[in-house]
Parts: sequence; structure tokens; C-alpha cells
Amino acid sequence: MRLIVVVAGLAAIAISASAAGGRTAVNPCRGGNLTGTFGVVLGSPGAGSISYDLRVRNRSAASCYVSGIPRLQLLGKSGTPLPTKVIRVSAGRPVPARLVLRPGAYAAATARFSPDIPGPGEPQRGRCEPLTYSVRVTPAGNGSLVVPAKPPTSVCEHGTIQLTVFVAGRHGPRS
Repeated sequence: MRLIVVVAGLAAIAISASAAGGRTAVNPCRGGNLTGTFGVVLGSPGAGSISYDLRVRNRSAASCYVSGIPRLQLLGKSGTPLPTKVIRVSAGRPVPARLVLRPGAYAAATARFSPDIPGPGEPQRGRCEPLTYSVRVTPAGNGSLVVPAKPPTSVCEHGTIQLTVFVAGRHGPRS
């Protein structure tokens, strides 16, 4: 009789695990879970603007997720905050509730901005804004990471960046 009760109990556990899909909770990616880059998209300069891919990679041993558009802060050579204004561009894509990154997986967004056409109130000669050497990225979770800007660039119009949502892979969406 005890054997039947134990077997029935094990069967119930197996059924409930199966019904749950064997899923484990996936937490938001923390800044410390990720590495990244902010680099020019080859062939993108034109009409006074340029595109950079913002790429993040899950370097942790567990899956985590990013969602939508991260918060960005442009940083100067010594890490000083520079003017930053992010405008969401959907590029025909809905904002994902969660984009799960397995260990080693990438997510990317595309940033488009003017590196050389000054906006109102910016110097009309020379650089419109100081060079951005890195970007502080705050993903869906807690904390942030600082990624290098390759190559360093000015972001005119007081740091205005049009940024797409994160998509899976090493390259952000192209318009």
C-alpha cells in the first residue's frame, strides 16, 4: 500500500511539473549580467545622420530578459554625463514585453542621430556637442552597464537619439 501511495505522489509531481512546462522564472537582466557595445553601422552615414547598433550580450549562466527600449545616458571621455534625449522609434515592430536572452545570447537596438548638424542653441562651428566615448545602458532589470562608443561621436540636437526596440540578435532593426 505504501508503494502505491509513493508512486501516486511521484506521478502527481511529474504531472504538475509537466503542466507548468518545466518552466523556471526568468528575471530581468541586471547590468552586471550583460556586456555590450555601441558601434557604427557600416554604410549608414548619410543625409546628416548615422546609425549605431546598441548590442548587449547575456554573460551570466542563467537566462534573463530585456524589454522595450533601455534607458541611455551618453558619457564624455571622463565619464561625465552629456545631454541625452531618447526618442522611441518602433520601426513597425511592437514593443516586446520580454525578450529572453539565454546565456551567451544577444539583443540589439538601432540608434540613429546626427553627429554633425547642430540643433537650436548649439555651436554652429566645430562640434555641436562634446564627443560621446561611452553610453550608460539601464536594461529592464536593476543596475546599468557602460558600453564603449566605437568610434566616439558627437550626438547633435542636445543628444537626441532615435532608438528602436530591442530585437534578438547582434544587429538592431534596419529601417
